[in-house]
Amino acid sequence: MPLTQTEFLAYGAESDYVGVLRLNRPELHNAFGDLMIAELIKALDELAALPGLRVLLLESTGKNFSAGADLNWMRAMAQKDYQQNLTDAGALALLMEKLNSFPLPVIALVQGAAFGGAVGLVACCDMAVATPKASFCLSEVKIGLIPAVISPYVVRAIGERASRRYFTTAERFDAATALQLGLISEIAVSEIASNEEPSDLRAKAQPLIDAIIANSPQAVVAAKALVAYVADQPLSADTIAETSRRIAAIRVSAEGQEGLTAFLDKRTPAWQPSLSEGQ
Repeated sequence: MPLTQTEFLAYGAESDYVGVLRLNRPELHNAFGDLMIAELIKALDELAALPGLRVLLLESTGKNFSAGADLNWMRAMAQKDYQQNLTDAGALALLMEKLNSFPLPVIALVQGAAFGGAVGLVACCDMAVATPKASFCLSEVKIGLIPAVISPYVVRAIGERASRRYFTTAERFDAATALQLGLISEIAVSEIASNEEPSDLRAKAQPLIDAIIANSPQAVVAAKALVAYVADQPLSADTIAETSRRIAAIRVSAEGQEGLTAFLDKRTPAWQPSLSEGQ
C-alpha cells in the first residue's frame, strides 16, 4: 500500500494490519525541529484513525535512527524568549504524549544513533528492536540543557537510578546496555556473523508483530490502556474496583465472547488472520 509522503516523513498502512511511521530526513540523520514535530503529530492523529490497523512501526531511513534536535532549530530557540520557548516545548510534549498514548502497540526499529529527544521517542514506544551497533545518548547537559520534556517517559522506561546516571553524565551507551535497562526489547543480531549489522530489523520484529496480530484487537487496545492506568495508580480500593470493572466489561463484549467461545470450542477466533493474510 502506498504511504503518504511529506517533507520529513512517510506514513500510512503498509498492509491490512501494520502501520508505518518513518522518519525520512537521512541527509540530516533524521534530526527533528518544529516542522517535523508538527508533521509527526498530524501523522499520529491520522494513523490512529485508520481502520483495521493492529500495530504501528516507528522507523527511519538512513544510517541513524535520529540525531535528536536539529541544530538550526536549537539555534532559533536560543534567540527566542521564555514564552516562545515554552510554546515550542509544548509542541514536543504533545508529540511525546500522542506517541506514548497511541491506542495500538508501537514498535520502534532503531539503527545507528538515537540521541537526545530520539531516546524519548523510543521510550514512548511499547517495544523497541535495535541493531547491535545502535547507540543511545541523553546528551542535553553537554550543551547546557536538560532532557525535560522526554523525562517522564525515559524515567519510566529505564528507571530512576539509571536516569540519574545518564541524565547527568550524558554518556553514550550501547544496545546491550539499552536492553539491560529496558529501553529496548530485542537486539537484532545477524545470523550470518555476530559482528555484522542485520540487513533488516523487521526480521527480528516480525515475531512481535505476528503475536500482536494473532490477538484480539479490542483486547490489545484495552490491555495497553490498562497498563497506562495501573502504572500511575496506588494499590487502592478504587484501583481494584476499576480493574474489576474493566475485566467485566471486556468479558461481555463481542470479542470477549468470541474469544472465550473459540477457546472452549478449540477453534481459531474470528479475528485471527491466516498466516498469509494481511502480510
